[in-house]
Amino acid sequence: MQTIKNPTENEIRNAAKALKDGHLVAFPTETVYGLGADASNEKAVSRIYSVKGRPTDHPLILHISSSSQMDKWAVDIPEYAKKLASKFWPGPMTLILKRADLAKDFITGGQDSVGLRVPNQATALLLLKQFEKLNGLGIAAPSANRFGAVSPTSGSAVEEELGNYLCKKDLILDDGDCEIGVESSIIDCTNIYPVVLRPGAITTGMIEGIMNFKMPSGFEKNQFRAPGSFESHYTPTAKIVIGGTAEPGEGFIALAHISTPKGVIRLASPKNIDQYAKVLYKAFRAGDQNGLKKIIVIEPDGDELAIAIRDRTRKAAFGN
Repeated sequence: MQTIKNPTENEIRNAAKALKDGHLVAFPTETVYGLGADASNEKAVSRIYSVKGRPTDHPLILHISSSSQMDKWAVDIPEYAKKLASKFWPGPMTLILKRADLAKDFITGGQDSVGLRVPNQATALLLLKQFEKLNGLGIAAPSANRFGAVSPTSGSAVEEELGNYLCKKDLILDDGDCEIGVESSIIDCTNIYPVVLRPGAITTGMIEGIMNFKMPSGFEKNQFRAPGSFESHYTPTAKIVIGGTAEPGEGFIALAHISTPKGVIRLASPKNIDQYAKVLYKAFRAGDQNGLKKIIVIEPDGDELAIAIRDRTRKAAFGN
């Protein structure tokens, strides 16, 4: 495995060639780092599942360079889905669509749907475009972590998480910290109306702003297995507890205006909701690096991105 910091255009071109040759490439997006493979290469994709320890019936998100590539992977695309793609791609939104023949079971987890996304990050987009120049059709890329663990938001976090599982010719493109810090919104677009399956930076309010109808309240569970849909997910080694009083020696994550109890280890003091999302997973990892047994999280109130933050913290704290 080789880590390439601040990759040049030529190094990104070589990474595209590595993908085409069947190797894995971890790369940044605006949300979290992804672990990519050639989406048409079953053997390469199977290595994603092996490296992550991911159940093989759990679908992967397929990354493409633009909405013009949707028709290769999906059929019967609703007009509202095209409208969402036009408005929010490139961006932190995954659309679940009825799959085309190109989207095989090893991508979809055996389901009749496929998740598509166009990331809004320069290295990711250049990698996708260089891959297409090599006749690549798309990059399958879940988050670059062991299954159920905390998603990485930096190249060093990928190396720490997966370095012992990657092979010599696999690559990590380290382009610094991710801008958003939590995974993409997942929108089910297989029915008459869109339904949010996983909250993210593209919010219900933003979607309603360009639609002529109101979205269903809450986040719907339906027949799909979607990334991040298990009740327990995004979980560090430390025990995550939401609310309550932190005791000396425990970790603490809260907005900056909330004071730190005496003897407690402050892991993050975000000034606003955007910063909270960006530093959340890094703070979880810092707790583990410091050998903490418990981390107390004071969740932010509010709508929009705060909903996504609460979704991630509650899955991390599931069972506590």
